[in-house]
Amino acid sequence: MKSLNKLQIGIIAFSVLVFVLLYFANKTPEKKAEDFTSENKGAVSGPGMKVFVDTKISTLPDSLKKIFTALNKQSEANQKDNALLDSLTGFWDRIMQPDVAAFYTEKIAINTNKAESWFKAGDRYYYAVRFVKAPEEIGALYQQAMYCFEKGLKLEPNNVEAKIRYASCFVEGTSDPMKGITMLKEVEKTDSNNVNLQLAFAAFSTKSGQMDKAVVRFEKVLRLKPEYLEAYLYLADAYEQMGDKKKTIETLEKYATLVPDKDAKKEINKYIDKLKSN
Repeated sequence: MKSLNKLQIGIIAFSVLVFVLLYFANKTPEKKAEDFTSENKGAVSGPGMKVFVDTKISTLPDSLKKIFTALNKQSEANQKDNALLDSLTGFWDRIMQPDVAAFYTEKIAINTNKAESWFKAGDRYYYAVRFVKAPEEIGALYQQAMYCFEKGLKLEPNNVEAKIRYASCFVEGTSDPMKGITMLKEVEKTDSNNVNLQLAFAAFSTKSGQMDKAVVRFEKVLRLKPEYLEAYLYLADAYEQMGDKKKTIETLEKYATLVPDKDAKKEINKYIDKLKSN
């Protein structure tokens, strides 16, 4: 199981990073508006993440700190200049620090106060969680993601994708995941074939050890979006955690026939051989 998880991480890490950097912001109107913004009144902006941002700034090597200092000085002198903030975001992207990049994306959202900008900032914080290890920072990232999604949903309350990711923050990053599940079920009433919705449900099922339910969700994802190849890896992992070696192998073999990357195919086949030999 651990080997497969490591393999999953290696194969999908780059695609997840690209997802972060391109600001996933697909918006689909829902027929009936449901205001989720009252669910997280406690979220506040700013100080929590700033502690981590300041720490990472202080540990930059001198060559990078010089570049950052120059950009930051210009930005502080022109705080409403979003182009300068975008340059700072790009700086942190280039050195693979998406959590700090999210912090500057939020500053742009504060300046524009547009739903799209808030959702982009929320996405940045949400996906940056995958790239940090400290539990305290993970909590701060989820908090800021929720804050940004709240701000955006007040301006655009029918944005389904933002609702799903907002709910996912509760599922993944709080002690009250059922609050997020309740939100997701509201979305399901009008958009049950939403791939991201099914993935969010699957994530909750996996986290709570309900692997049979996770299997159902991942299988539905593949019916809805067959080209979403990473779902085969998640599905295989669910089968393996259930102890179903046959299904695990079958799922991985299917993935191996579809994945275009030769290195990924090679690693998958090696893992399949290992399963078969045990």
